[in-house]
Amino acid sequence: MGCWRRDERRFGRKVVLPLREAVIASTARMSTPSPLATNITWHEMAPRIEHTILRPDASREQVTRLCDEAKHFNFAAVVVNPFHIALAARLTRDTPIKVATVIGFPLGATLNTVKRFEASEALRLGADDLDMVINIGALKSGDRDGVVGDIAAVVEVAHRASAIVKVILEATYLTDDEKKLACELCLEANADFVKTSTGFGPTGATVEDVALMKRVVGNRAGVKAAGGIRNAHDAVAMISAGADRIGTSASVAIMKELGAPGLSG
Repeated sequence: MGCWRRDERRFGRKVVLPLREAVIASTARMSTPSPLATNITWHEMAPRIEHTILRPDASREQVTRLCDEAKHFNFAAVVVNPFHIALAARLTRDTPIKVATVIGFPLGATLNTVKRFEASEALRLGADDLDMVINIGALKSGDRDGVVGDIAAVVEVAHRASAIVKVILEATYLTDDEKKLACELCLEANADFVKTSTGFGPTGATVEDVALMKRVVGNRAGVKAAGGIRNAHDAVAMISAGADRIGTSASVAIMKELGAPGLSG
């Protein structure tokens, strides 16, 4: 896709890499495991994880704890609602941890102009990644141009700021053919990742959906599995199916399963 993005904020220095190299660099510390491998260390898993709190009742104290945990385990990112972007950006400043937020969340049915404005505000407040929800209704209506335009509007804003866009398909509502089409339209719109779920739908990520999405996007985009990933077994299964990133609120439990030291306090 040729877009350029900020991959890390390391001690105040921005490192800019081409998308494909950036995806490789972000996961280089962990080789793809064989199915359900049990010898994955927490050091290898942590850089795959985006530590998430998107509950509507999330407090500043909980977001602060989230950021402390991300720094302790060296997670790839924290994922917060837009209201908490500035706090998370301040708490993770001078670390490699990225701040991700959600756009058009969780339904994806808001206006394109609103998504674009929301993206601009999120970036202004310090977000590095934008996880936007695809317009599910437009996709199921066969409105290809509408879907591409919706994604491209956010991508344009994000790439201008060297940020990346992950498009949430909410796969539980889609047929396999619609999932394939959605991935193709994301590529057409120059999105950086495709993502399985919001975590607010009736079901979350499945190994089958991750594998299907990976087959479509190949090395042209990353794949993020999110929704219902509660333990190390699930996380490894998703990675084995082709996921580059794992979005979960159970990150600390997964680390403990893999033998990581706990966070004091």
